[in-house]
Amino acid sequence: MKKRIQNSIQFLFVRHRRKTLFVLGISLVAYWFCLPRPLFDAPTSMVIEDKAGHLLGARIAKDGQWRFPYQQKIPEKFEEALLEFEDRRFYYHPGIDPFGIGRAIQQNVKNGKIVSGGSTLTMQVMRMARGKKSRSVFNKLLEAIMATRLEIGHSKKEILAFYASNAPFGGNVVGLDAASWRYFGKQPALLSWGEAAMLAVLPNSPSLVHPGRNRAKLLAKRNRLLDRLQEAGKIDKLTCELAKEEPLPKKPLPLPRLAPHLLDRAYAEQFAGKKGEVTRLKTTIDKFKQIQVADVVHQHNKNLKDNGIHNLAAIIIEVETGDVLAYVGNVLKQGSTEHGHEVDIIRAPRSTGSIIKPLLYALMNQEGELLPQNLVSDIPTNMGSFQPKNFSSTYDGAVSAQKSLSRSLNVPTVKLLGQYGLEKFHYEIKKAGLTTINKSPDHYGLPLILGGAEVNLLDVTNVYACMARSLGHFYEFNSRYDPHDFRAPNYVFGNKAPKTPERKLLKEAPRISAAATWLTFAAMQEVERPNSEGSWEFFDSSHQIAWKTGTSFGFRDAWAIGVTPKYAVGVWVGNADGEGRPGLVGVKAAAPVLFELFDLLPESEWFEQPYDEMVRIPVCKKSGFRAKDLCAEQDSVWITTSGLKTKSCPYHKMVHLDQSTKFQVHSDCESPANMIHQPWFVLPPVEEHYYKKRHPNYDILPPFREDCLLTIATTENQPMQLIYPKEVSKIYIPKDLDGKKSRTVFKVAHRQPTKVVHWHVDNQYAGSTTNFHQMELNPEPGKHLLTLVDQEGHRLEQSFEILTK
Repeated sequence: MKKRIQNSIQFLFVRHRRKTLFVLGISLVAYWFCLPRPLFDAPTSMVIEDKAGHLLGARIAKDGQWRFPYQQKIPEKFEEALLEFEDRRFYYHPGIDPFGIGRAIQQNVKNGKIVSGGSTLTMQVMRMARGKKSRSVFNKLLEAIMATRLEIGHSKKEILAFYASNAPFGGNVVGLDAASWRYFGKQPALLSWGEAAMLAVLPNSPSLVHPGRNRAKLLAKRNRLLDRLQEAGKIDKLTCELAKEEPLPKKPLPLPRLAPHLLDRAYAEQFAGKKGEVTRLKTTIDKFKQIQVADVVHQHNKNLKDNGIHNLAAIIIEVETGDVLAYVGNVLKQGSTEHGHEVDIIRAPRSTGSIIKPLLYALMNQEGELLPQNLVSDIPTNMGSFQPKNFSSTYDGAVSAQKSLSRSLNVPTVKLLGQYGLEKFHYEIKKAGLTTINKSPDHYGLPLILGGAEVNLLDVTNVYACMARSLGHFYEFNSRYDPHDFRAPNYVFGNKAPKTPERKLLKEAPRISAAATWLTFAAMQEVERPNSEGSWEFFDSSHQIAWKTGTSFGFRDAWAIGVTPKYAVGVWVGNADGEGRPGLVGVKAAAPVLFELFDLLPESEWFEQPYDEMVRIPVCKKSGFRAKDLCAEQDSVWITTSGLKTKSCPYHKMVHLDQSTKFQVHSDCESPANMIHQPWFVLPPVEEHYYKKRHPNYDILPPFREDCLLTIATTENQPMQLIYPKEVSKIYIPKDLDGKKSRTVFKVAHRQPTKVVHWHVDNQYAGSTTNFHQMELNPEPGKHLLTLVDQEGHRLEQSFEILTK
């Protein structure tokens, strides 16, 4: 009988072996793939941190929950409190705890109701991963099976991290990170024992023991857990008593908003529309500098808003790395939209004003088209319909290129741009990193250099940082250039700057040379500004900083950019809606903010002069051009080696005088043996007209002796030059309020103002002038000829056309 039974069993096993193995195989496959993929797929808040891991700000998740991204590291205090409260044998069971289940059954029978579920932390993780299904026996069984599978594929620390990152903590707060910030305003690693114990008991029944209600019950549960921690030897009695004295949080706290504009920028550039679960970004921001910069911006805003100026932005870039250390896109005002405080000005294109003038100065020095002391014409100028004017509405006649930059004079700069070439300058500044210069050169025209284009604060500050980086690397790279020194700024921590191998370093500067940068920064240290009397004063700073201000047309944008070997700082002041305000000028509104920000930064040694790219030459002291034999007074200056190809002084010429030295003569009226030959610094008449007002020591060219007047060459010795109209011009004559046509003021410069000048329009005498050679004329619409004749017979003619519509 026994043998028959054995044979029957053997027969059944053999008969159903394949089916048994198949069912077993399917069960194993189902077990292996029973976990959700991914384990958690709920949306997470976007979080940005500073370079040390401090929280800067966060955006709420798409489902309205404050759920921070998965954090692998769990603070020791929270772990100890959680395991004591939820799962003492967590590190010893395989995902299910038979002892815990037995204890739960015993407690439930004793109380006549379910008071304990016997779930391990691993099972709770699976319940959260499945979307919090009902607590039925079937679901409990599934969670137990899935918990064992989770234990096979993940370490205990990882499972704890899954729990801490996804546990509910009341209201719309999910995960330990969010809870620690919302309830205690700190990162989890800084939690006290009392705070850790409260957060450990909170997920057990978050809807019942929300910190805002049922506080007595929450307090009792926390204190009981603290007692258990003392009994288990995790904390001593004093620590336990002190922890019990800690108050519970009254209500959820707002999350830090230290860099809200960078948060929005990072979301748009790093995450919006992109797949992936990682929404935690570690930035290059220094939290403490960020707070200091925001405070400086806020303090200056208090003063400026009384003048109707409501918005400020500031940025600090570390030169060597290109990392953004502080990013304050606007004045921080919680919930305020009245004055555009939510607008990130740092990335908003705004009119440049004069802020890019140093780039033209650097490029012209680099290419040998300019020396720092070269005189540049500064007189009223018409360029077609474009009539550039200096901010102070005054003119120097002629001014050195360096002083033109330090005073930010518009007319000389426009003339230099015309000399350099609009198309070439447009190309170079785009390549340097001004990404918002995206229209053709013809679209901008010559006003490009005065604010006719728009740049953003990050780009323009970074260009100066790149110049400083390239200059700082000059000797480090053995007088060669790394093409990656001019690169975009970076705010993502860990993004390494590209490094060019030594063999691929360049002998020629790909953008702006070290010598040109050094000369430009030298000029940018000598900023001057006009005072109320119209004279110029040196603007002094306690720091050695190369800096430039800018003011856009209509007083809409005030800029200040400063750079040292270590830092580049950019400041913008104005109104986000573009409203202009009186007094909104760079040197008054933005420069004080700039210098206060530099006071927050450590000082550094100034740049080493790049001697390998420079040469010391004699220049004419009065004109700044390369000296020639006629230049009696000379200076010795450093220039770029390419500056050797610039022309010699065009303003010195040999003058022939009689024995009294009071009159000019020539060979037709005086014997060469009786002449005194003397070098003379001579400017063109219009330049001279303005120049001598600011330079009382300017020696006016002596007049010709009367017996020499009839035979002088009028073209070479023309003493008159028109100021207006300068060239063949079309002049529009508007009507006054009374309906009558306005009159036009014509103006001429004469080397000897006391001479009489006779005015003729279309060969009809119009009048004479002396000392002040200007006259109001009212010609009819159409083409006309203006003729000027002085008392010595010098003649000057100019065509013009009068328009009325």
